[in-house]
Amino acid sequence: MQSLLLDIVKVTESAAIAALPWIGSGDKMAADGAGTNAMRASLNRLRMNGTVVIGEGEIDEAPMLFIGEKVGAGNGLEVDIAVDPIEGTNPTVNGQSNASAVIAVAPKGTLLHAPDMYMEKIAVGPKAKGKIDIEAPLLDNIQAVAKASGKDVRELTILIQDRPRHQEYIDIIRGCGAKVHLFNDGDVTYTAATCIENLNIDMFLGIGGAPEGVLGAVAVKGLGGEMQAKLLPFDEEEFNRCKKMGILHPTKPLRHEQLISSEDCIFAATGITDNLYLNGIKKESNQYVTHSILIYGIEQRVRYIESLYPEYEFAR
Repeated sequence: MQSLLLDIVKVTESAAIAALPWIGSGDKMAADGAGTNAMRASLNRLRMNGTVVIGEGEIDEAPMLFIGEKVGAGNGLEVDIAVDPIEGTNPTVNGQSNASAVIAVAPKGTLLHAPDMYMEKIAVGPKAKGKIDIEAPLLDNIQAVAKASGKDVRELTILIQDRPRHQEYIDIIRGCGAKVHLFNDGDVTYTAATCIENLNIDMFLGIGGAPEGVLGAVAVKGLGGEMQAKLLPFDEEEFNRCKKMGILHPTKPLRHEQLISSEDCIFAATGITDNLYLNGIKKESNQYVTHSILIYGIEQRVRYIESLYPEYEFAR
């Protein structure tokens, strides 16, 4: 897997560059299509035999790298791939923050094959690893994280998406004195943030997309944190879709090892617009400037990568 590290970053860089013309355009389909096509083309140049196990677009019918799609040059390592060519399509086309191109890669058979549906999630950094339980009351998890982190509950910062469905969580968090950091988009970005120490984030919590959950789980795995989840099938059709994808008990809690079972995993993201830890893509003096994060599970380290690409490389 280590041999693929820089090549995987180039995949997210290409998707971000393709998305640049659509920032602020209001055209979600065009933005998604551009990012997806660029990511697919980059993946197909890599020396690997990849299968997309987490794809985007089933719900909103956006262009996507579809689940089961084969990518790569057809030789080399056999890998599972989770992708989101534009995580944050709305902020991209509205010219807002928290959009990025995201990918996770792991050995074949080690990533959860999750359908595009809602998932309940909780994630923490390394200090609180082993101390959370998605089935426990939220207040118990908050107190456990505070103890593991050596903090008073009132010193905790908890990330949660600003949605009506989370109001009960928000009330509990604020009721015990902890701080809520609300965000609108960028589920994967904020999941990973729990493991980047200088950001001082103690927990991520909420209900969001299952594909984003698996992507976030790889980032957290790669930095020594912990994530747990639970699929939330809306109806019998979604319940049966889980079973067809090999999830025999769709409503049972998913521990981190069930989301990603190998430490030999890669997570990469390139900023399209600015977020907590990445700068958005820029075009300066006939060249593109990209800012990316690279996480490799064996090393348990964050790398930030700035790349310069001449404009002519993308003119054809």
